[in-house]
Parts: sequence; C-alpha cells; structure tokens
Amino acid sequence: MMILNRRILVVDDEEILRDVLSDLLTSAAYEVDLAENGARALERLRETEYAVALVDLMMPGMDGLELLEEMKKLENAPAAIILTAYGSIDKAVQATKLGAFNFLTKPFKNDELLLAVKNAAEHRQLVEENSRLRRTLTERYGFGNLIGKSPAMQQVFDLIRQVAPRRSTVLVQGESGTGKELVAKAIHASSGRAEAPFIAINCGNIPSDLLESELFGHVRGAFTGANVSRKGLFEEASGGTLFLDEVATISLEIQAKLLRAIQEREFRRLGSSENIRVDVRIVAATNTDLEAGIREGTFREDLYYRLNVIAIKIPPLRERSEDVQLLAEFFLRKYAAENGRDPLMLDPAALRVLLDYRWPGNVRELENVIERAVVLAPGDRIGPDLFPAGLTAPPPDLPPDFVSDGVSLKERVNEYEKSLLLAALERTDWNQKKAAELLSVNTTTLSEKLKRFGIRRERPQS
Repeated sequence: MMILNRRILVVDDEEILRDVLSDLLTSAAYEVDLAENGARALERLRETEYAVALVDLMMPGMDGLELLEEMKKLENAPAAIILTAYGSIDKAVQATKLGAFNFLTKPFKNDELLLAVKNAAEHRQLVEENSRLRRTLTERYGFGNLIGKSPAMQQVFDLIRQVAPRRSTVLVQGESGTGKELVAKAIHASSGRAEAPFIAINCGNIPSDLLESELFGHVRGAFTGANVSRKGLFEEASGGTLFLDEVATISLEIQAKLLRAIQEREFRRLGSSENIRVDVRIVAATNTDLEAGIREGTFREDLYYRLNVIAIKIPPLRERSEDVQLLAEFFLRKYAAENGRDPLMLDPAALRVLLDYRWPGNVRELENVIERAVVLAPGDRIGPDLFPAGLTAPPPDLPPDFVSDGVSLKERVNEYEKSLLLAALERTDWNQKKAAELLSVNTTTLSEKLKRFGIRRERPQS
C-alpha cells in the first residue's frame, strides 16, 4: 500500500485564516504550504504534489471556482475542499461539478475540518492506487482493458499486436462473457485507425428485417416509415472499425449482402441503386460454432472464410484459473474506488471459492460477483458469505444407481438443456419471450439455442 501523502495546500486571501489552518493541520501531523491567491496556488501545485487543497471560494482575482477549473488540467491534482462564508446550495453544486471533494462553510469546527481533510487524503490515495494498479496490470498482464497472465491470454495479446496494424478481417471466438468486444476494441486502438470511429452492433438484438437498414442505411421511401434517408453503420464506421457481434444470428439473405460489402468494399443503401464505397475494417465475433452452422445450412461457407482470415479464440475463465485472483483484485480496486470505499481484501476462504468455481458466465460473471460483494461488504474484508449462493453450494453427488453408458458429459448436458427448452416452450405455448423469461435468459440466447438444437414447433396438418 502507498504511504499516505500528508502535504496540504491552504489557499486563502486572509492571512489570519491561513495561520489558523496551518497551526491546526500541523498539530495533526500534516505538512502545510500556504498561498494567498489563486495564481500563487497554481505555482505551488505545479511544483509540489499535494494530497488536499483547502481553497477559499471568495478571493480577489482568481476565485475558488476558477482555481478548481485550472486544477482539473493538472496531472496530479489534489482533492479539493472548498471553504467559504458564503455557503449556498448553488455554489456547492457548482464546486462539486468542478471536482471538489467537499464543501465546508465558515465558521467550521476543527474536528469537522480535520475529518474532511483525512477523508479527502484517503480518497485521493485510493484513486491513485487504483490508477497505479491499472497501469501495472496493463504493463505486465494486460492489453487495453483485457487482463490475464495465463499463457492462453498472453497468446491472445500477442495475436492482437500482430493483427492490429493490418487491414485483414478478424473473427473473435469465445463464450459469452469472455470479452470479445474488448478484443475488438484493443485491435482498433492499436491500429492506424485508432482516431477513426469504432462502431459496434449486436446482430442478434436486431430483427432480421431491420438489420439490413442498420448496416447499410436506406433512402427515403425505401419502406413504410422511412421518411428520411439514413446512413448505415458501414458509412458511419468509414475509415475505422465495424464490430459485428453475434454474427451467427444474421439471416442468409443479409449474409450474402454482407459478403459482397466486405469483398467489394462497397454496398447499396436499402432502396437505392447507387453504390457507396467505404474503407472499413471488419471484426466479427461469435459464441457459437460457425462450422456447425455451415453443415446445418444456417451460415454461408464463403462468408465464414471471408470473416475467418485471422481467428482469435478467447479461452473461458475456467481454463485459466491463474487469472481469477488477478481479475478479482482488479475488480475489487475498481469498484471500491467507484463506490468511495477504502481498499478491500479477499479472505483466503473467499479466494478459494472463486478459484474452485467453474464460472459459466466467465469474466463478466466474476466482475458482477465482485461488484456485489464490494457494495454489500460491512467492513474491509470480503468473505464467502458475500457471494451468491450458487458459488458456494457444494457440487451435487452422483445418484447411487448411476451407471456410465458411454454417453459423454456434453451429450448428457445437451439432452438436459434441450428438455428444459422444450418444457419452457410447451408451458408458454411456444411464446419465446415468455419462455426466455421463465428460463432467465435473454431472447437472443434462447433463439441461438433453438437453432443449435434444431427445435421448431411442428404445425398440425390442416
């Protein structure tokens, strides 16, 4: 843990108040510097790193709010506490918007001020530690917002570095929650297109009849309700990167148009006969087996090879257990800082639970678990009691009459999952939205599973 910075800057045009504050803070073991106006304060702030600045609101020349504006531009600005005899809600709100940590009115109580300074100094230290941790993780174990020290993740980082400068299309594969969009953003940020737009679209969340317009745009009158012409995402992303998530859900008709747009680097808006040329890099992502989709006739083979020029596979969290503690500690710092809390620690028992759990929801699930624990923690330690019940429940025992019949675990799980899907659909009269709610999944996930298992409602013969 960093040593607490105890340097305080007092900024006030009244010499008597500067002396009073200096004596009070010095007696509390703080190191104090004084400034009689905003200009002198800025000089000191550029020379020395302070934990807290006590700033008078009403000063001749540069007042407290103007000084706050200038402090925001500094790399290592202190936490600011505004002091004023002219306290008002409007001024307090304005000071808070400019980044003030606290707002105290004169005359103030000594204990009240010392507590405010202590809290401000500790808050700044927490923010600094969080920032330092992010930098350290990025330098040693990260790439952009991706984190991992496992060999599998280091291979992912190496691939990102290799492909980022190129124009080639990239296919990112991995289970839900592994960070596919983060990979796409890392590729974009490390490329020569970093200053151009990064546009992301989840193809599974948009009905097929609207997806074409979303991707390629439309002209006025192209369909009912098209009152004005509109650019599509290909045009908006021109010069940059277009990220197509859940690409397996795209209909065959639109797959053909997408293939042409990628190959020819041109397309037509819906309802138009004019070709539009664009320079867009495509990064696609899927959590399903596209080769299986080819065999089943739901995904075009030529589009697959066009997208799969370079493949990046993100391993599930259960296959890189050495990253669990690293990620958990990162999220602890992140959410402690966001919630204004002191640093938190994981109990050994809690860490053991995290390491033993299989993480079906991957990194996203781990992040949610840690955020919940940070919010609910009564003290500075995270114990297993703060985790959802599913994490700490013991694994089920095999039934005493269980006999291996040569059926693999995957086949058993698939059969069980299929039976649950069918039961939910039958109970809701095949209303997919209600069935998804019953199963606690989103409709896109349900739709993907129905396609994967080939589940269709058989209509009675008339």
